[in-house]
Amino acid sequence: METLVIDFGAVLEQTVMQFGNRPISVGEIAAVVAGLILVLIIWRMIATWQNAKRRAANEAAAIERAREAEARMAELVASQNELTGRMQTMSEIFSTRQGDMMRSVNERLESMGGRIGQSITQTTKNTQESLSKLQERLAVIDNAQNNIVALSSQVVELQHILSNKQTRGAFGEGRMQAIVQDGLPKGAYQFQATLSNSCRPDCLIFMPNDTPSLVIDAKFPLEAWNAIRSAKEPELMKVAATQFRRDVEVHIKAISEKYLIAGETQDTAFMFVPSESVFAEIHENFEALVQKALRARVIIVSPSLLMLSIQVIQSVLKDTRMREQAHLIQGEIIRLMEDVSRMDERVRKLDTHFRQAQKDVEMILTSSDKVNKRGTRIVDLDFEETKNIEVEKVKLKAVE
Repeated sequence: METLVIDFGAVLEQTVMQFGNRPISVGEIAAVVAGLILVLIIWRMIATWQNAKRRAANEAAAIERAREAEARMAELVASQNELTGRMQTMSEIFSTRQGDMMRSVNERLESMGGRIGQSITQTTKNTQESLSKLQERLAVIDNAQNNIVALSSQVVELQHILSNKQTRGAFGEGRMQAIVQDGLPKGAYQFQATLSNSCRPDCLIFMPNDTPSLVIDAKFPLEAWNAIRSAKEPELMKVAATQFRRDVEVHIKAISEKYLIAGETQDTAFMFVPSESVFAEIHENFEALVQKALRARVIIVSPSLLMLSIQVIQSVLKDTRMREQAHLIQGEIIRLMEDVSRMDERVRKLDTHFRQAQKDVEMILTSSDKVNKRGTRIVDLDFEETKNIEVEKVKLKAVE
């Protein structure tokens, strides 16, 4: 059997590789490997030591945290106990205040309930009064509505009247007659009177002091006027205005020629227009017609102007009648003064009687005062003293 002998020195010196120009042996490589192993071991030991140190620090920190947690738990328990006591105290306070508040709320609710009841009662009363007033107003509104309905029917009838020439003429003549009849006494006017030229004006008013009468004509041409109002285009309106002007001029001429008679009628005559709006429109847009009527001694009058003229005529008639009856008035005044003189004489006699009666009454009062005074004296007398006096008088008479 052969023995294997290894020469480690030679093995270690054996070149394994060459780094540049320098050869690297197995020993150098082994030394490097051994150094690396040693470094690893040292690093592992350092890491183990650091881990142990870290674990110890963590354990110490955990223990410290546990202690702090226990302390905090103790503080929390103490705080909780204190909080529990405070909560009980607050509960008692809240219960007490809640009772007070409930009593106060109940009192206020009762007071508010009474006030609300009174308010509801008052409100109900006011509502009933308002409803009753509302019903009254509604009744008034119903009556007004009925009047409006009746008035609308009358307006429709008036439109039918004005649409017909004959009925429209009768309407204007009737309105003129109503104004004259309301303002003048009977006998001061005549409708459809016949003049000396056989013409018949609508109204003839007799003026005082045998002066000529005043003529009123109520036939006014409204056909052309209605055409003006119904025209939509300027040309049609112009044509209607021309026709209206022509019709009015013809009517003014007819009044001037028929009704202005010297010595029988006044120098002027009235042409009655039955509408205030038509009268205003004529004076505003047809000034030439007004001037032409004045030159023809024809005055265009509306219902209000005719009423004013009738009032003036009425005043003139009253003044004339007063002047005619002046002597009668003077006689009545003389007789009135005689009656006043007789009444003055009788009043003076009555005053004398009153004075004598007053004197008699004063004398009666004087006598009555004396009687009252004597009666008072009699009531105040002492009957015992009177009796003694009488006895003494009897004794004196006996002595005598």
